[in-house]
Parts: sequence; structure tokens; C-alpha cells
Amino acid sequence: MFRFLRSRRTWIIAVIVLVVGGGLALAGRGGETKDGSKDKPAIALEFGAGDLTALESQPIARTLAVSGSLVAVNQATVKAKVAVEVRAILVREGDRVSEGQVIAKLDTVDLATRLDQQTGARDATRAQYEIAEKNRTTNASLLEKRFISQNAFDNVASLSLANRAQLEASEAQVRLAQKALRDATVVAPIDGIVSRKNVQVGEKTSIDAPLFNIVDLDSIELQAIVPAGEVAALAKGMHATLSVDGMSDRRFDATINRINPATEPGTRSIVVFLSVPNRDHVLKSGMFANGVIRLAVGEPRPTLPLTAIQSDAGVPIVWTIEDGKLTRRTAVLGVRDETTGRVEIKSGVPPGTPVVVGKFDNLKEGGPAVAKIKASTAQAAN
Repeated sequence: MFRFLRSRRTWIIAVIVLVVGGGLALAGRGGETKDGSKDKPAIALEFGAGDLTALESQPIARTLAVSGSLVAVNQATVKAKVAVEVRAILVREGDRVSEGQVIAKLDTVDLATRLDQQTGARDATRAQYEIAEKNRTTNASLLEKRFISQNAFDNVASLSLANRAQLEASEAQVRLAQKALRDATVVAPIDGIVSRKNVQVGEKTSIDAPLFNIVDLDSIELQAIVPAGEVAALAKGMHATLSVDGMSDRRFDATINRINPATEPGTRSIVVFLSVPNRDHVLKSGMFANGVIRLAVGEPRPTLPLTAIQSDAGVPIVWTIEDGKLTRRTAVLGVRDETTGRVEIKSGVPPGTPVVVGKFDNLKEGGPAVAKIKASTAQAAN
């Protein structure tokens, strides 16, 4: 029994010695990895001249974002001027028409009959007037020779005047009948494209009922609403660039043509009208457009390329190289100039500090970095 306890104690002591010895051995290996190699220091990232920039003082143009609907400058609604039956429709939606072109014909039987009636009544009234006028002339001669009294002459003269008034009224009725007959032939009032047809053959029109809508796509304008506080910076002739819904791959030039002199009711906004060239008629009335108006260029300001600005949870940041390490800085941005691709930096970036341009993955705060730029580039950055 004693031997057994003794041998067991010896085994336990041996295990303890092995454990302690192993720990000392690991400590002596000085942080070696499992494969026997030691930890290596982090490799510094190298950035060339094309990867870096610095604050640069430049004049920057402010832009004003605008949006609104495109509207044809010239458009017309053709309305019925007489209440008659539609006999023929000569155009359809999408057809191009010219000013004065016949686009529909209405029933003219009743209108022609009315014109004949009015013409006959006018001719009868004219005959009566001519007789009354001859009597007045004759009686004027007799009055001069004192063969008739003044009272008798006045009666004849009054009858002539009454017949003349009736003749003028009859002539007015004839002109109205003639106009109604002309209105039975519907013509296009402007050059353009038929956008809507509101009537069918066989229907009876009512006066002022719309028959056609015609749009001239040669002249298109954007009706944009801008805050009243921005109007002072706008002027006729300023240029803008627009993008149109459904045509994201194209950009359209525009020019401020008019500025409304009054604010919209119930708002503090003012409508600005921008002319948009549309020679190929690719733009249609009613399309929605977004864009920016390029305002006047201001004083030089510290700027960076837009490609140097990153976003972290909506906060603009830039990566700089300072004392051989990457530094993440929060930038306070100012005016953006989409034309030149630069943005004003109000604060957050020290002058002359190398700033990383473009998006690089796995950049870490405090990581080693080397700015390999030429001396001339470094001097320009400073």
C-alpha cells in the first residue's frame, strides 16, 4: 500500500514538471506562431501622386437644384363654334398639322340654308332702303323749292333712316351666317402635333366643346419652382443642365427665359421658366425633369475633388496621411460645383495635408502609409 502511494505521488510530480517546463519553453520562444515564425510588423500602404491631392483654392460656381414639368410653349385647343353634326375627321393623334390645315368638317346644310335666308332678307331690305332714299332725295328738292312742308320732308327722311338701319342689321345677320358656315370647316390654328381628339364622326357638337388639342414641340420650357430667397441670384440667360425621367442617359441644356414677378399663392416660391431646345422632338409636354442652374462664380475657396469625399453613415469624411499614418477626418462641406467636380471644404482638412483621392478598401485609422509624391507635387500641395 505504501509503495502504491509513493509511486502515484511520483507520477503527479512528473506531470507538474512537464507542464511548468512547457510553459517556460513557450515563453522562451518569444511569441512565435504555430509554424515557428515570429509576428511581422504591418506593411505601410504606398500612395502615388495620382492617388493623392490637397486643398486647392479655386473659384467655385454655386448651383441651384430645380425640378418641374416640361410644357409646350405653343399649344392650342380647337373648339366647336357651331352646334352641328360632325361629318369628317381628317387627322388622328400624333399627326403633324400646319396652321390653316383642314382637320375636320361639320354638317353645313342647315348653315347654308340659314345663309340663303339671311341673304334674301338683306336684299329685300336693301330694295326698301333704296326706294326710301330716292323719296328722300326727291322731297329734299321739293322742300328747297317750297313745294312741300318741312314736316312732310322729315317724315320721308325718317323712313329712309329706318330702312337704312334695317339694312345694316340684315347685313350683320348675313355676316354671322357666313361666319357660321366657315366655322363648319375646322382648321388648325397653329403648326404642331395633334395630342388629343375629343370627337367622333356622327356626333353633334355643342358650342365651345373641345374638338382637338394641338401641341407645338419645337418650343419646350421647364416650369420650375424655386425659393423666393434664391431669386436674387438668378438672371435671364443663366444656363442649366437637366435630366428627364425615363432618359437618364441624356442631358439637356436649358436657359432661363423668364422669372415670374410674384410668388405663388400660399407659398414663398417663385416660378422660373427655362427654355429647352427640342429640335428632334424627343421631349414631350408633361414630362418631369430635374436639373441644376449654374449661378455666378464666387470668390476662390478651399476645395477638394468630389472623389476625395467619402461617406460614413451619411457623414462626409476624408482620409489623410499625417506623420506616416492614415487619419480619418470629418469634413464640413460647402458649395458643390458639379461642372468642375469640386466641393468647398469649410473645415476639417488642414492645408497642405495629403488627401487620398478615390475609394480604397480596408483603410484603417492609424495604419502606416507612405505618400510617394514628387517634390514639385508636394510643394503644390503646400
